Amino acid sequence: MNKHIVGRHFELTDSIKEYVDGAVDGLEKYNLDIISVTTLINAGTKKGLSVEFVINLKDKNTIVITQNDKDAYAAIDIAIERVKKSLRRHADKIKGHRIMSFKDMGSDAEAVTNFDTKDIELVPMDLELHKPLDFDEAIDALKAEDKRQFIVFNDHDGNMRVMYKRADGKFGLY
Repeated sequence: MNKHIVGRHFELTDSIKEYVDGAVDGLEKYNLDIISVTTLINAGTKKGLSVEFVINLKDKNTIVITQNDKDAYAAIDIAIERVKKSLRRHADKIKGHRIMSFKDMGSDAEAVTNFDTKDIELVPMDLELHKPLDFDEAIDALKAEDKRQFIVFNDHDGNMRVMYKRADGKFGLY
């Protein structure tokens, strides 16, 4: 992880650099691939000091947190807490959408190597049933059927559209 600390109109002391460096090191506990963290401390604002963290993550994700305060340490503390909250949310989102793999299934999981085609029955389908419909044919098909709630058809521009039955008996169109 690359770390950069920049002071604009502000003299960076060794204690502030160490404080920011220690705070940034604490971000590694989220196990995200953090590429770089840039900390900008700007004293040229009307509200006192402005502390901005720019965190570049893997897969082109960037998190930017800006905090204003009179005290540099207070601004850094509040900004780091906001960064941690944002990283925690990002980590939870990634973990929630994890793709199941054989490693996640445990040691008993095995891939299917032999596929027996003797027991498979192929049913031929009439392609006439699946020809593209136009607008009038789609309305007639929905009126004729009670079970089907929507139907896909081609419009006059060749785009696929979806027609559906509404609860009031009218038809909707996507």
